[in-house]
Amino acid sequence: MTAARAAARHGLYVAGGARIVARRTWDGRTAARYERMLRTAEAAGNYEAATEWEERGQRYREARHRRRMDLLHSPVEAAKGALVGTGMGIGSLVALGIVLAIANKDVTDMVTPIKAVIDFIALMITIVQVVWPYAITLGPLFALLGLWAVGRHQQAAPQWALPTNVCSGEGEPITPSIVVKALRDLGVPALRNAIKEMGDSGASMLGPITIAGCGVEVDVTLPSGVSTNEVQQRRRKLAENLTRHEHEVFITIPTAARTVRLWIADSGALDEPIGPSPLVTDETLTANYKTGKAPWGQDLRGDAAELSVYQRHLLITGRSNQGKTASLRALALWLALDRSVQFWLGDLKGVGDWAMFDGIADVLIQGPSDDHVIQVTEMAEDAVEEMNRRIEARRADPGAVFPPLIVIVDEAQVAFMCPAVDDKKRPYGGSKATSRFFMAVRKINNQGRAVDVLMWLGTQDPTDQNLPKLVREGAHTRASLVVGTESQSRMALGDKAVDDGAAPHLLRQGLDKGTLVVASDGIDMPKGQSSITVRTHFIDDDPAEAIADRAKALRSGVTTLHAIERGEERDPLVDIFHVMGDAERSHTQDVLKRLAILNEDAYGTWSFVDLKRVLEAAGVEPYKSHGRMVVRRDDVARALAERDEDGSASAS
Repeated sequence: MTAARAAARHGLYVAGGARIVARRTWDGRTAARYERMLRTAEAAGNYEAATEWEERGQRYREARHRRRMDLLHSPVEAAKGALVGTGMGIGSLVALGIVLAIANKDVTDMVTPIKAVIDFIALMITIVQVVWPYAITLGPLFALLGLWAVGRHQQAAPQWALPTNVCSGEGEPITPSIVVKALRDLGVPALRNAIKEMGDSGASMLGPITIAGCGVEVDVTLPSGVSTNEVQQRRRKLAENLTRHEHEVFITIPTAARTVRLWIADSGALDEPIGPSPLVTDETLTANYKTGKAPWGQDLRGDAAELSVYQRHLLITGRSNQGKTASLRALALWLALDRSVQFWLGDLKGVGDWAMFDGIADVLIQGPSDDHVIQVTEMAEDAVEEMNRRIEARRADPGAVFPPLIVIVDEAQVAFMCPAVDDKKRPYGGSKATSRFFMAVRKINNQGRAVDVLMWLGTQDPTDQNLPKLVREGAHTRASLVVGTESQSRMALGDKAVDDGAAPHLLRQGLDKGTLVVASDGIDMPKGQSSITVRTHFIDDDPAEAIADRAKALRSGVTTLHAIERGEERDPLVDIFHVMGDAERSHTQDVLKRLAILNEDAYGTWSFVDLKRVLEAAGVEPYKSHGRMVVRRDDVARALAERDEDGSASAS
């Protein structure tokens, strides 16, 4: 069977090659090419181009007519030319013979040049007589070989006769003819009919096919009567027509009217992992919140995908176990290398994914229970208070600058779905105006950007219940891993991105881990696109710990609070010592902020006067350093030790 198919294939290569050569010859000898291009332009609705091709065809016909008219006079002109040429040739030979005769003093040399020419002609006739029989035999064989080569190069044989690797598309390059055939067989009648009218020139719909990373990219201008969504809705069939899997073909809508942009991956290329993060390989890498971009991964073209987080709220969503936390954590690890950035972090999964931020974040709450949701809600409400404090300070001093505060809530759906209520019957979860977590997030989304208080949310499997519309639409950067339905894609990225081709619901669960579709003005993407697909770098726990250690080395003894404590009897001096952490000395303003985070009820209204009163009562004197008031940790420790000694003495 294999031998028979091979024999049929090579025979059909000859027939196909003959057809191709005949077509090329016909195109070269007639105006057929111009007629096809004219029909192509008319089918595409490009009447300006149609007029130009009509003019070119008319010029070709006029030139052909002149050539044919010239043929009527050419026999006479050729005969005259032959007579004149023969006469001049004989005259030249006779003149050359006379010169030879005079030089050699031999009159017989006058005919020597003419005799030499006659001998040469006789030699040519002899050579032709010897070669001609072989040429008669071999000439057709060489012609058939040439036709076979043309047919083989163009794969001019039916699919059943082609080799298995060609039939399956393995290693098959994307050519204009393959793209046009795939579009023709897409099942859109208007598109099929238009391409048929274009003849072999359907490729005129295509822009240049350019190499783009691990695939190729081409813009397709659709004929009149064919809409872009008709092609978008048939992504799987188009991919199969291109001998690719569905996940290897991406369709986006550029700014040009009636145009779709196809990115077609090399077979199997998207199943290969990308390299490690620069955060892991380059230990000298630093971050800058305002001007820098996080090295997040690679786009489909193989270019580095870098994200600016400056004054942008962030939302990452997707199904469980697809890389949401890793993608969110990679951004936070990069930003942690900017020592000016503060983090308040709530991990409502609570399995240690964010444990390396102990010593980086001012607040780190980890756990999935309702109590943890309450703690995270109070953290978000404290962020609202900090935002309001900054807004008031900005009103008083328009030039006031504040350190960036990033509030991160991972597994935020746990908070939105929390059934707990407070003592005033206000729910912590939900999406109503009475919901404490929802309202805190909304307030930060509305005003936090102006004073660099930003909300980063990571959620699972978005719905209107676990990710309210007002919250998701408040994010400047929206990214989605694989989700289940197109409606969830719209929840994650917005209608515009999905209408323009974003399709996280078409990613493969389990196989496309860490692959995000991103809609943001903080990432570079091709002009006219509203989203981009990014394959993010995966940073495992051990490398993440190493990056976190580098970030901690840049900071001076951050004391991470693991709970927001409220409504309890406090020992102010102990709390002051606690929030100072390991730093040798701390600014009094920072101590006040940390005390307020630790316990809003006890310390939320404290001023420097209250702090100074407690310190002086314990014998600790704040002092100025470089123009700012500070307090020594050793002084507070000494005061606590002396107080304990006095207490022990009194008890004895």
